[in-house]
Amino acid sequence: MSEAPHRSIRSYVLRQGRVTEAQARAVERLMPVYGIAFSPEPIDLERAFGRPAPKILEIGFGMGETTAAIAEAHPESDYLGIEVHTPGVGALLRRIEFLGLTNVRVIQHDAVEVVDRMIAPGAIDGVHVFFPDPWPKKRHHKRRLLQPEFVRRLATRMKPSAYLHAATDWEDYATQMLEVLSAEPLLANTAAGFAPRPDSRPLTKFETRGTRLGHGVWDLVFRRR
Repeated sequence: MSEAPHRSIRSYVLRQGRVTEAQARAVERLMPVYGIAFSPEPIDLERAFGRPAPKILEIGFGMGETTAAIAEAHPESDYLGIEVHTPGVGALLRRIEFLGLTNVRVIQHDAVEVVDRMIAPGAIDGVHVFFPDPWPKKRHHKRRLLQPEFVRRLATRMKPSAYLHAATDWEDYATQMLEVLSAEPLLANTAAGFAPRPDSRPLTKFETRGTRLGHGVWDLVFRRR
């Protein structure tokens, strides 16, 4: 593919989070089964999952709680999760095995490079970006994931009428997301501003606790034109 400029600003840092023995074992044992290695060429998603089905890309799945819940509730779709942090990768792999999920695959790599290199144009039926790192300090806002250039690349990887669903609990990031997504000509907002939380996005324990404390959560759902 001709498009894939050098990426100089990362939207994450590789924090030295503790990897439990169970997570480490899961990565060693289950990545060969459910993992997809980074490749500089587009992957055949139907071959990777072994079937034709809607393909949903999840960027930054954290500990995998939401990814596994959605995949279990929607066996008719396939979910490709991207995460850089090993504890989260190990945790999701354990959930996949425990729940017997066959419709989840995992890539442990920088999401921007994965989208640039591994996802072919028009290959994706949906994109989930749930609670990305807010980078709250103003000088770090340039590290936020949903910037105009990356949103344009995501949009080109989406099929016509595919959806992009983002959520954050940082109001200023939500406002920035709304501005960036609304400015992308390939995308159309499904709501007049922020969207009600779709039933398809389950509440996490973190979100439920935050709601009790009065913290807001903002969802955005856009469609590919």
